[in-house]
Amino acid sequence: MLDSVLPDKHLTEEQQDIFDEILDFCHENLETNTKGLYQFNGDAGTGKSVILTQLFLQLEKSAKGNGTDNYFLVNHPELLKVYQENAGGYKDLRKNRFLRPTTFINRMNKEHKSPDVVVIDEAHLLLSEADRYNNFEQNNQLEEIIKLSKVVIIVYDERQVLKLKSFWSQKVIDNLVKRFQLNYRLATLHVQMRMQAPRSVLKWIDTLTNNLQLTPLTHENTRFLGGAYQGYDFRVYPDAEKMYQQLRLDNETYQKSRIVATADYPSTLDGKKHFVNEGDFHLPWDQYNYSNVTWAQKESTIDEIGSIYTVQGFDLNYVAVIIGPSVVYAGDGKVKIAIDKYEDQEAFKKRHQADLKDVTNAKKAIILNSMNVLLKRGVKGVYVYFHDSRIYDYLKENTK
Repeated sequence: MLDSVLPDKHLTEEQQDIFDEILDFCHENLETNTKGLYQFNGDAGTGKSVILTQLFLQLEKSAKGNGTDNYFLVNHPELLKVYQENAGGYKDLRKNRFLRPTTFINRMNKEHKSPDVVVIDEAHLLLSEADRYNNFEQNNQLEEIIKLSKVVIIVYDERQVLKLKSFWSQKVIDNLVKRFQLNYRLATLHVQMRMQAPRSVLKWIDTLTNNLQLTPLTHENTRFLGGAYQGYDFRVYPDAEKMYQQLRLDNETYQKSRIVATADYPSTLDGKKHFVNEGDFHLPWDQYNYSNVTWAQKESTIDEIGSIYTVQGFDLNYVAVIIGPSVVYAGDGKVKIAIDKYEDQEAFKKRHQADLKDVTNAKKAIILNSMNVLLKRGVKGVYVYFHDSRIYDYLKENTK
């Protein structure tokens, strides 16, 4: 399902350049016994994970000869399942080297170990304050990992921060670099690898999630409620049920197609499940996944609504996105964020660190980030439904 984590996937020229630079960075710092942090950024879908998986495979192959002690961390249970499953298919990879950050920190401290290279996918999901519920007693997971390790490699995307307790900024990372006097390098991926979409579609999403601005649709970037343009299917629907029925057809043809929603719907129980209701549309939220198979891989989840917690980092062929009540039409082609309509209370649990001075804007950023994550899942197409029908009306009226 998450094809980008397969270690034998071909690298683009841009990806290969970063891969080579990171590998040299690891060797250089280990040889000189210098603490180092390599950070590379990239928007959702730019292929960050494929670099990490190939890098870690190479590190583990080399470890048989040089004896280095390496770990791969990700603070996302669904992604961790994929990494551990894939590790079983490569003789040089060991499942016990793929861990959640808290497990790694607590284990290394208990065993008094200092690993050589630690690779962290989705570093924007690391905790940036104590979380006793998740058995993390210190103040910042990246700081603790840096203390324990010789070289740390992180993938970071500020636009994918989704909780106050893991609210990151480049300033926080810069302060850690200065404090620990790290040998530090930064690179950025620019080319979109997941979405086979024309630039106009990507720009439409970015303008909405960055600037709260609705770009008038034209027949050049979508046949409104129509079909594909340049091989990519981008549609805005006035009816969530019709959107879902089209997605089911896509899933029968192409597989790996799922409907998702922003966390704007109250937890009203109906038959021991929480449902999202939009007109004739009535479907339950994703259920807690106890199996080793990821939510996005299970065939039965075509009958559930995914969230950022089950689809972040995953490729889908088609994705249908319900944008809920927290996104409100503000007039003149603009939208605004209604924080009080966002139902993910876990995301807004009070953060205590002093560096987060503007909590209101941080909450707005979390909602916009969640939209950005959901809208960039689809390889072949993305469908969008807005709870506030005035948004659809504006787009329809301004279609050229």
